[in-house]
Amino acid sequence: MTTVLTRPAAPETARDRRLSHEQGFWAIAFAFAVSLAFTVVPTPLWALYQRHDGYSTIAVTVAFAAYAFGVIISLFLAGHVSDWLGRRRVLLPAVLLEAVAATLLSTSTAFGVVIAARVLSGLGIGMITATATAHLSELHAKARPDAGRARGDLVATVANLGGFAIGPIVSGVLAQYVSSPLRTPYLVFLGLLLVAAPAVALVPETVRAQPRRYRPQRVGVPAAARPRYFAAATGAFASLSVLGLFTSLAPAFVAGTLHHPSRALAGAVASLVFGSGAITQVLLRRRPLHDQLATGLALIVLGLATVTAAVWAESLPAFLAGGIAAGAGAGALLKGAISTVADLAPPSIRGEALAGLFLGGYLGLAVPVLGLGILTQLVSAPVALLGFAAAITALVAAVARPLLRP
Repeated sequence: MTTVLTRPAAPETARDRRLSHEQGFWAIAFAFAVSLAFTVVPTPLWALYQRHDGYSTIAVTVAFAAYAFGVIISLFLAGHVSDWLGRRRVLLPAVLLEAVAATLLSTSTAFGVVIAARVLSGLGIGMITATATAHLSELHAKARPDAGRARGDLVATVANLGGFAIGPIVSGVLAQYVSSPLRTPYLVFLGLLLVAAPAVALVPETVRAQPRRYRPQRVGVPAAARPRYFAAATGAFASLSVLGLFTSLAPAFVAGTLHHPSRALAGAVASLVFGSGAITQVLLRRRPLHDQLATGLALIVLGLATVTAAVWAESLPAFLAGGIAAGAGAGALLKGAISTVADLAPPSIRGEALAGLFLGGYLGLAVPVLGLGILTQLVSAPVALLGFAAAITALVAAVARPLLRP
């Protein structure tokens, strides 16, 4: 999930520059992608937790929601402090938090430990997302001062959803073909995070530290454009609800309802969804905002309808096709929602307006999936998924008019 936060780069002395700005740019891109990939490592593993440790569907959804709430808390307590504390001083502890979470997950499958690790992971990602995106933009500007922002924005986008796409497929293949499937994937990503951390420590700083009294991130809403703003926030809610479905309960649908228990396949499904979102964002980056939004709205509805029909018909090919369409729609709609809010808000409150958008988005990552998990305890999985799809489709229909209005 890409954020748009920029700050003029601060001057830096040669003595402090351990890596060049170009090398630092790629080091941050690597750390960003690895951190995000790690957060979705459990995606193809949830069925193993259920089988070997007795996790219920509700336990899986609570563990997933714990991550989302960790992100929300971190976004508003620490996601903005790099603007005056410095990018590197926020990114390094955040990457180390991900490493601590990986260590916990590699050593225990106890539910309490998993919840603690997921919260820590969410706290780290809330610090990383905005900070890494801003740092990439600033490092790119330093490395290539005569170039535009396109490369920095593109790499941030690919590192974001691309990282989410890489994690499940690597985890699924490892879980399928190596021993200790609930330990080995975490150890692999722990190693990658421990490579990323010292790399981040060597990256040039782009913000001069300034003494400032701490305050949590404010949430601001442009008063003159509230209907369109709330429509964009609802669009972000719907987008992350769809992505949350494929990182929490969709693997259980594949293994149970569709009768395909392969962990590699479960990881591939999630990777296809996130990968299609990333590719769509890249393909549409030069299209008018109206086209991005319209494409996202249409593909989410089409994708959810296809996924739901596939579960009822027990068709894996249709499920994959629907997931790709839904992921593409979520990527396009999320990018369009971010651009909408960035255009609506005056510069003085743009960061606060985007904070509100991401609050809506990350609530979408947690609340609907938690509701779906509860529904599966009361009705069959196909019926529960039908209710989820109907609710998200209704949200999309409600925001289509205000979002697409000229």
